[in-house]
Amino acid sequence: MAQVTVDKVSKTYLTDNRSVTALHDVSLDMRDGEFVCVVGHSGCGKTTLLNILAGFLQPSSGEIRVDGVPREKSKASIGVVFQEYALFPWRTALQNVAFGLEMAGESKAAARKRAVEFLELVHLSEFANAYPHQLSGGMRQRVAVARAMAYEPGLLLMDEPFGALDAQTRERLQSLTQEVWLATHKTIFYVTHNISEAVFLGERVVIMRPGPGRIHDIVDIKLPRPRDPLSDEFIDIQRHITRAIMDRDERHG
Repeated sequence: MAQVTVDKVSKTYLTDNRSVTALHDVSLDMRDGEFVCVVGHSGCGKTTLLNILAGFLQPSSGEIRVDGVPREKSKASIGVVFQEYALFPWRTALQNVAFGLEMAGESKAAARKRAVEFLELVHLSEFANAYPHQLSGGMRQRVAVARAMAYEPGLLLMDEPFGALDAQTRERLQSLTQEVWLATHKTIFYVTHNISEAVFLGERVVIMRPGPGRIHDIVDIKLPRPRDPLSDEFIDIQRHITRAIMDRDERHG
């Protein structure tokens, strides 16, 4: 697990001889083992922030600290799950999950044992020897989640991981993600456009606004698990977040 601090992070791009500020003065603390969801319009900086957390981008100013030290000096590992499955087509599900462990120096036997455990966790044991083209989209994404989890990252970053899936598959994977998180208590930073998904999964929901990208509000989700998306309490929170995203009142910005 990892404790993460985003401290006054800004990101400015230079495009066509002009500067565009994607993020401005973003600060956020994530507790060990916390599930944080981030929502907001396209262009509000959600994915930019995720990419900075991952180390794919450097902030123009500000700092990311993991367990109290700068991210680049932290020993905590970081896993990433994208919307695209990014599986190796020539490797089986088991081999895909074991890949990161092997690259980290695990023996093949130890990596295989760990991969078997995490395929079981995502309910894919019987498909361990199947290749990606033999799996449905939902199954491929479950393999991607198992691969990211298997080498025990302190921080797991998920960028619209179920956005390309049909509604029923997405709901099943939301439940599975909750199940895996409850079993492992990883620190998760989860980007989504789906407000219901954010309320279902998150302990807190961060609402971001564009122009430039910044945090508008943070909503604590205190509903017991498992959560019922049809309950009055769930719908009330979903409505509140929707209004906060759509509201053009800039008093928080």
